[in-house]
Amino acid sequence: MSTRLLLYLAHAIDHLALLIFATAVSAIAVDFGFARWEDLMPYTTGAFVMFGLASLPAGRYGDLWGRRAMMLVFFFGMGASLLIVACTHTPLQMGIALTVMGAFSAIYHPVGIPMLLQNAPKPGAVIGVNGLAGNLGIACAALLTGLLVKYMGWRAAFALPGILCFLLGAHFAHRVPKELGAPAKRNSRALHVDRATAFRVFAVLTVTTTLGSVIFNFTTNGNAELLRERTAAFANDPAAIGLVLAFVYAVASVAQLVVGQLIDRYPIKRVFLPIVALQAVMFFMAMNAAGWWFVIAITLCMIFVFGAIPFTDAIIARFVDDSMRSRVAGVRLAVSFGISSIAVWALGPFVKASGFATLILLMAIIALLTTVAVMCLPNADPSPTAAE
Repeated sequence: MSTRLLLYLAHAIDHLALLIFATAVSAIAVDFGFARWEDLMPYTTGAFVMFGLASLPAGRYGDLWGRRAMMLVFFFGMGASLLIVACTHTPLQMGIALTVMGAFSAIYHPVGIPMLLQNAPKPGAVIGVNGLAGNLGIACAALLTGLLVKYMGWRAAFALPGILCFLLGAHFAHRVPKELGAPAKRNSRALHVDRATAFRVFAVLTVTTTLGSVIFNFTTNGNAELLRERTAAFANDPAAIGLVLAFVYAVASVAQLVVGQLIDRYPIKRVFLPIVALQAVMFFMAMNAAGWWFVIAITLCMIFVFGAIPFTDAIIARFVDDSMRSRVAGVRLAVSFGISSIAVWALGPFVKASGFATLILLMAIIALLTTVAVMCLPNADPSPTAAE
């Protein structure tokens, strides 16, 4: 396998691992003696908190130590932590194990994506394919977890991806050559971005990523139970729920390929703005849908949720020099995902108290706020020049 393909697979594994619990939560709740799945959801909060907070040191070490070395930590750390989750027997044990897994999962975005982009002539296309890989990991989480829970039990849903991480890590160590130097010490291209513009872009990036992450966490962690409520035809079949979710995510993932191509051709603001605006429209449409109409509605929602994801990495690639991209990405992820992890903690109690219709309305309002933030981006992107 090429380095690029291994990094794409790492992205898929990263998102797959984080969403196994959300798909298997009903089965785990029964095994652990919980009457309702909502009461178990807060135990996964630590994973998403660490997914944000641990991005800060991950990005720092990626720039100053080396991205290849950090990716090896990612593969083997994910493998070990997933196997530990599979061996837990109490909610507290699972919460701790998921938190450890979240710390290792934090490595990929600030390290793996800058590693992908450091020599890419068309970064938008690379970001699009990488986004597709990550979202196919989400689709696989739904499909694979649903099948494994039904036929082998929820523990296998964590154990098998853990073994896969070890195998990919061993191949990565063998296939990817050692770096000649840490990214922070290399000569790279210079980007002429004045301080005011840089501050403005980083502020917009942090706001849009935080709001987008809240929507992403609400949808990807809640869609399985939302489908159970709105589609009575397969409400009690975890394999059928997983199959439908896999279809929704696979279709929605194609949006990232389209967005990646558009990013290479047009200023970021011109492409980003209509996508987040349409998010709000689609959520309003989905509020009261049911049955197969709801499947169509949620597919449209996820097309625009996934379609907005590449812009975070595109903005960093367009406005930040490669020598410090991992650190900038780490700071951005620590703030945005650290805050948005509250959505995972609040999902179960919020739905229990107010219902899914109110949750969908809340996501529509968040999408409107994101649209306002995107309006503050510069109309034009900076052009790279040769480093002096």
